[in-house]
Amino acid sequence: MTKLPGKTVERLSEYRRTLLECLNEKRNFIFSHDLAARIHITAVQVRRDLMLIGYSSVLRKGYDVRELIDTIGKIIDSPVSLNVAIIGIGNFGRAVTGYFKGKRSKLNLVASFDNDPQKINKVISGVKCYSYQDMERIVKELDISIAILTVPPDFASEIAEEAVRFGIKGILNFTTISLNVPSDIYLEEYDMITSIEKVAYFVKENRL
Repeated sequence: MTKLPGKTVERLSEYRRTLLECLNEKRNFIFSHDLAARIHITAVQVRRDLMLIGYSSVLRKGYDVRELIDTIGKIIDSPVSLNVAIIGIGNFGRAVTGYFKGKRSKLNLVASFDNDPQKINKVISGVKCYSYQDMERIVKELDISIAILTVPPDFASEIAEEAVRFGIKGILNFTTISLNVPSDIYLEEYDMITSIEKVAYFVKENRL
């Protein structure tokens, strides 16, 4: 299979999260229009995405929830577990850590990094915190390949450059500045201001 577009991977992740919710509801089958309605897209988009990964259902009762979860996992999960670190364990970093830890079996949150002496060598939100000074050693020792960046924006570029130099292959950037990384590093940037402005725009439009 050729590499999937980023937006398709995002939707596949959303499908799986929704399908897991269906299992919790004791629901074993779901139609494309039901799945689409839960994540506010069209049934046509759902069917296109699933056809793209070679999945279809001939059952009149819809997609088999467990089977589809397994199929999506085989497509978007790594065949081996990947280790992840949080860089910057302030209030937001703690919140991300608490939400993320244990959510996916193939993604292991194994370390956090900070420069606050009160946090270093302590377990915070279930993850041991290390000094920035130890990042190179810990990244290698724990085979960390993904970093979630939640540092203050003034330090983001410097820390990202160091993380890449130490062996990080993918970065999820939660800071408020855009990063420049080498072309072989996958960068995903989440701007909360842009997201809230998008919400505010549609609220405004609905009021007109």
